[in-house]
Amino acid sequence: MNAIVTIAGYTVLEMLRNRLLRFVGAYFLVLFLLSRFIGELAIIETVSFESAFLGALLRFSTVVMTGLLVITGMVREFHDKGMMLILSLPISRTRYLLGKFMGFGALAVFLAMASCLLLLAPAPLDQVMLWGISLICELLIIGAFSLLCVFTLEQVTPAFVATMSFYLLSRGIETFQLMASAREIETLANGIIAGVMDAIAFVLPELYRFTATDWLVYHSGTGSMLLPILGQTSVYLILLTGMALFDFYRKNL
Repeated sequence: MNAIVTIAGYTVLEMLRNRLLRFVGAYFLVLFLLSRFIGELAIIETVSFESAFLGALLRFSTVVMTGLLVITGMVREFHDKGMMLILSLPISRTRYLLGKFMGFGALAVFLAMASCLLLLAPAPLDQVMLWGISLICELLIIGAFSLLCVFTLEQVTPAFVATMSFYLLSRGIETFQLMASAREIETLANGIIAGVMDAIAFVLPELYRFTATDWLVYHSGTGSMLLPILGQTSVYLILLTGMALFDFYRKNL
């Protein structure tokens, strides 16, 4: 357990050395000022419009940041032989991977908390807390999938493209299902397409239920809505981490 915590701390320290705090602070400040400006342009429901705009930007931005930081950090360790140096010590690959994931999990918590601080201006505290917990779950899934992609593909561009494709598909799969099933005339091709969409939706997390903008705009979020989100997060973290470990152990380092 000490090795896992040490690796996690080293991962966080490495991200801080890359001036993460400065970048996140400057970027979030720009987003906040932009949302205030956009809100002033709205004729009616200024606060609701500002909440929706800022929440959507923060959600997508933190997902992109998490994916990029996980992938680039791991690829840098591959090239610098830092991973091989750590594994040359009496540390198992399982502990190494769990330590890296714990460090990136701390990043997810930090980004979510920073996002919540910005949203406290236009949205109520209880809804922001629900939104923030859901965002942490979403970022943990993205972080775990990014680890899987970087161990499998070993390059920044393919791993990031795969991660964003996974995220966008998980976010929009409900829309794709509705489009595939909303046919006036039922044909064999339409049935096949609808079946394929249902099969894809079955294996993907329902990210369209996570960090809902409705919570910030209409204040409709409740604690019970977090239960399926937490359940899905637990299941997919176990699956993705297990797949990453399987791929990691079969590599010859």
